[in-house]
Amino acid sequence: MDRTVAGFAHTAMRRAAKVRSMNRRRLLHIAAAALGPVHALAQSAPWPNRPLRMIIPWPPGQATDLVGRLAAQKLGEVLGQTVVPENRPGAGGTIGVDAGARAAADGYTLLAASSGPVTIAPLLQRVPFDPERDLAPVAMHSGSPYVLVVRRSFPAEDLPSFIAAVRASPGRFTFSSSGTGATAHLIAEYFVRRAELEVEHIPFQGSVPAVTAVVAGQVDFSFETMASTLPLFRQGTLRALGVSPARGSTLAPELPPFATIMPGFDAKAWGGIMVPAATPRPIVERLAAAMGQVMTAPDIRERFVQARNEIDYKPTEEFAAYLRAQREFFQDIIRRATIRLD
Repeated sequence: MDRTVAGFAHTAMRRAAKVRSMNRRRLLHIAAAALGPVHALAQSAPWPNRPLRMIIPWPPGQATDLVGRLAAQKLGEVLGQTVVPENRPGAGGTIGVDAGARAAADGYTLLAASSGPVTIAPLLQRVPFDPERDLAPVAMHSGSPYVLVVRRSFPAEDLPSFIAAVRASPGRFTFSSSGTGATAHLIAEYFVRRAELEVEHIPFQGSVPAVTAVVAGQVDFSFETMASTLPLFRQGTLRALGVSPARGSTLAPELPPFATIMPGFDAKAWGGIMVPAATPRPIVERLAAAMGQVMTAPDIRERFVQARNEIDYKPTEEFAAYLRAQREFFQDIIRRATIRLD
C-alpha cells in the first residue's frame, strides 16, 4: 500500500514537472512572439536616421573636393540628414579610397570617387584595395575635360598645325603632366600615340606646377583639366587648342574636340559616388535615387560650372559598365606606352 501511494506521488510529481516545463516553453514562446515585432522594428529603423559622412581622398580646393562637397550638400537636402565631408588626402588619393572601402557597410559612409585613385592607380601599383571587389558604384555625377594648352610662343594656332609642327621636329618638344601615371599623363600619351608624335614627358608634382611650367616656357605643352587651365587660356596666358571629350565641352564650346582630327578620341576624368561593396542593396538603390534627384536640381548645373566640371550623370548600372570600360581603356594606354612607376 505504501509503495502504491509512493508510486502515485512520484507520477504526480513527474506530471507536475512536465506541466511546468510546458508552461515555461509556452511563456518563452509567447515572450519571443511579443518581442519579435519590437526586434523587427529595431532592425528596420528607417535609413538614414543619423548624419552620413563622405570621404574625399583629396585636400580641400581640389576638383574632386569641390564637386564632392557640392554632392554632399545636395544629398543631405534630399535624404533629410547632414552629409559631412571628410578630407582624407595622401598617396594620390589611394589613402582615402582605402578608408572608404574599409568603412562599415551600413550606408553611413560614402566615397567621393574619381578616376585617378579608383581606375588608374590599381593598374600601375599595388594598392590595399580592389575597386571591383571592395567598392560598389552608386552614381557618376561629373566628367572633367582635358585641354591641350601650349606656351604663347608655340608655332601653331590649331590642332592640325600643332601636329604638323611637332611631327616636323621629332624629339624637340616637351610636355608636362601632374605626375607619371596621372590621368593627364595617360590622356597625353593616348594623344601622342594617335598623332604619331615623338616628344619628351616632364612629370611634375601636381597640376599647378605642370601648367606653370608651360606658362614659363619651360615646357612646350600640356594636357590638363579644364579646372586648372580655363582661367589661363581665357586671359591669354596660355593658348588652348582642343579638348578631349568627343562631344566637346560646354565650359569652353569654342574649343574643337580632338575627335575632329582623330575619330573616336573620347577621354576625360570622371567623378562619382561609391560605397563599401557589402552595403545593402536597398540602401544603394535609395542613394542612387537620391543622386538622381540631386542631378536634376534647378541650380546644380550652374554650381558644377562654378567648380569647372561638367555634369555627366550615370545611374548605378550604367556607371558600373562605364567603370569597366575605363579600366580597359587606360590599361591599354599603360601597356602600349609601357608606363611604370619606379
